[in-house]
Amino acid sequence: MGDGFHEQLIEDSAFLRAERRLDTERVDELILQLNRVYPQVLTDREATRFRNLDVPTSVRLGELLTHLQGKGEEACREFYRALHLHVEEVYYSLPTRLRLREYTDPLKHQHVYRQEYTLNERGPVFFLGCFSVAVGMALLYYYSESKLTGGSRALGMAALGLKRKAQEVLIWYTEESLMK
Repeated sequence: MGDGFHEQLIEDSAFLRAERRLDTERVDELILQLNRVYPQVLTDREATRFRNLDVPTSVRLGELLTHLQGKGEEACREFYRALHLHVEEVYYSLPTRLRLREYTDPLKHQHVYRQEYTLNERGPVFFLGCFSVAVGMALLYYYSESKLTGGSRALGMAALGLKRKAQEVLIWYTEESLMK
C-alpha cells in the first residue's frame, strides 16, 4: 500500500469506478463538498463540468478521479474526507481500507501479541515444594529465637499435622531446645 492519499486513490480508482453505490446523487454530493468546502481543490467551473448530467455517472466519476490525481496529495486527501463524510459504507469498502484493517486487526495477528511467561520447566509442584521448605525454615528460625515465650512448644504442636518424617524432626528440635 502506498504511503499517501495520491497512491491510495490510484489503487482505489478501479473499485470506485465500478462501485454501484456511487450513483448520480452521491457523486454530486462529493463534487459539491469538494467545491464548497475546498474551492482550491475543485473550482466552480470544474464542479459544473463534473456535474453535467448529460455524461454518464461512471464517466464523470472517472474524470473526477483523474482530475484529483493530477491536482496532488491535498486534493486526494480531501476526496477521501468527502467520501468518508457522504458515503461511509463505500469508504470502508475501499481496497486500501480493507487491507489496512486486516493489517491492524489484532485478532488476525495474534502471534504478535501472544506472550508466554514461564518461571521454570519443573512446574507448580516444584515451586510448592521449595516454598514449603522456605516457610519451614522461616518457622524454625522464628520460633528458635523466642525461647522466653514458649515458642518451642508451639513448634512441637505445629508438627501434629505434618507427615511422619517432618513430625519427627520438629519434635526432636523441640525436645533439644527444651533441654537447653
